[in-house]
Amino acid sequence: MHATSAQALVSQGNGHGAPPCQSCHGADGGGQAAAGFPRLAGLDSAYLARQLADYAAGTRANPVMQPIAQSLSADERQAVAAYYSRLPAPAPPPTAPPSEGIGQTLATRGRWSRQVPACEQCHGPGGVGVGANFPPLAGQPAAYIQAQMEAWQQGTRRNDPLQLMQHVSRKLNADEVAAVAQWFAAQPLPAGSSGQ
Repeated sequence: MHATSAQALVSQGNGHGAPPCQSCHGADGGGQAAAGFPRLAGLDSAYLARQLADYAAGTRANPVMQPIAQSLSADERQAVAAYYSRLPAPAPPPTAPPSEGIGQTLATRGRWSRQVPACEQCHGPGGVGVGANFPPLAGQPAAYIQAQMEAWQQGTRRNDPLQLMQHVSRKLNADEVAAVAQWFAAQPLPAGSSGQ
């Protein structure tokens, strides 16, 4: 599929049930924090393609994304993933940085007494992401991060490597999940970062 076709998918949809991606994820791929729609720009192509395939297969449940992913062909899913991976990650909207507390502690040091490793051990320093399995958390909407943690806790999201997130998320309470989500949402991406 050509780049122009990927651009058409993002801006116009495919005419077979998939609406324009930008209607939720923004023209720049930056997402919509208020609605909890994640940033896609600059994410790893293989990660994005796997998420779309998992939505299509039902491995990752979401009432909005499942039918959209199912209406995209495998080639269209790959094209969209490649398109967004090439976009620069826009700066997240300014948010008041959370005070140092449990969110920062869990993100940077973990809680080993409860077998909770630091989020940064997999997602990289500052949560900037590591390859195709550990997406960036920095600058993602807090509502999105929190919703994903809750999905792993409830077992409605199961597509993490070795069930790491299912294990970790179930050891956190609601206040801890919210604190980690808010801390990462306030973290800036490094200058020139593609989010990977």
